[in-house]
Amino acid sequence: MTTPPLDRPLRRGWTTGACATAAAKAANAALVTGAFPDPIEVTLPRGERPAFALALTRRDETSASAGIVKDAGDDPDVTHGALIVATVRHGPPGAGVVFRAGEGVGTVTLPGLPVPPGEPAINPVPRRMIAAAIAEVAAANGQAGDVEVEIAVPGGEALAARTMNGRLGIVGGLSILGTTGIVVPYSCAAWIFSIRQGIDVARATGIDHVAGATGASSEAAVRALHGLPEGALIDMGDFVGGMLKYLRAHPIARVTIAGGVGKMTKLAQGLLDLHSQRGSVDFGALAAFAVEAGGSPALADCIAHANTAAEAFAHARADGIALGDNVAQAAWRTAAAVTEGRPIALEIAVFDRDGGLVGRAPFRAVHDDAPSRNRRR
Repeated sequence: MTTPPLDRPLRRGWTTGACATAAAKAANAALVTGAFPDPIEVTLPRGERPAFALALTRRDETSASAGIVKDAGDDPDVTHGALIVATVRHGPPGAGVVFRAGEGVGTVTLPGLPVPPGEPAINPVPRRMIAAAIAEVAAANGQAGDVEVEIAVPGGEALAARTMNGRLGIVGGLSILGTTGIVVPYSCAAWIFSIRQGIDVARATGIDHVAGATGASSEAAVRALHGLPEGALIDMGDFVGGMLKYLRAHPIARVTIAGGVGKMTKLAQGLLDLHSQRGSVDFGALAAFAVEAGGSPALADCIAHANTAAEAFAHARADGIALGDNVAQAAWRTAAAVTEGRPIALEIAVFDRDGGLVGRAPFRAVHDDAPSRNRRR
């Protein structure tokens, strides 16, 4: 998806859950009445009533299928443009709505997710939306609403390779997601949700050491450093604060925060959202860290006038100053302030662009220090 122009508001879109609900409602209507309503209107959790155009209709003696092309608006969603297909069949009396995973929809294999292992990866809110839509059609036509609903996303298994589903133990395809039915462009909510799911799965599978990394390079480096399994890796991105706040309520014994020199410098400065729009590297603070590590006034001046954190670290390395360790210690204090008093041992690992470890604050229980008092302001 191309980046939208900046001279207009970002356009919202629809979740896979909303699309699946509309497709299921249309298919159920065709199964009961023989006709596909097009467009098909559904009710979202907050009461909105959007209408969806059908991109596929198919009916035989035992089932009806309808498909809707997902429009994610201006959000760079991996499922934008995907066809969401629902096939509805009559079920045995009293069965209610039974969900099946069709082509391209994953199956849950690990505990810790909102649906149990063995179930299709269709989250609770979309399940409730689909069940309500089935009930609406059933009530209007004097039916009981006992049906089997199969959700498919052709090509979904290939799309899922670009998501965290494999790490979460969701195999065979995508998840059908959404809590409001609406995709907010460039929202951090989906990322925070995936962080929480990763932590939940790690806890449920007995993993006692997780690593949150700011990007792919630092993730690969920290995985190699500790020999961590896939399920221990949390794609934290810029949301270190979101990860730590969730860990405060759902602790794991050992937590490593890993990132490049720029992101970890910002954490050392006290920032918990590491996105460039939330704050930049303070080169004056970085110069002060260098002095604390034994750097000369001349080195401090070079660092204060550096263009990038990588350049500042290169100046320190040339002078034999372990700048990364001081940055890591300050970053540890920032992170420990969020999780203070919880049964967590915290580590910070700072990596260069080549995956080399250039700074480290080793594991220490967060109650071993008084982080809120020692945190750099």
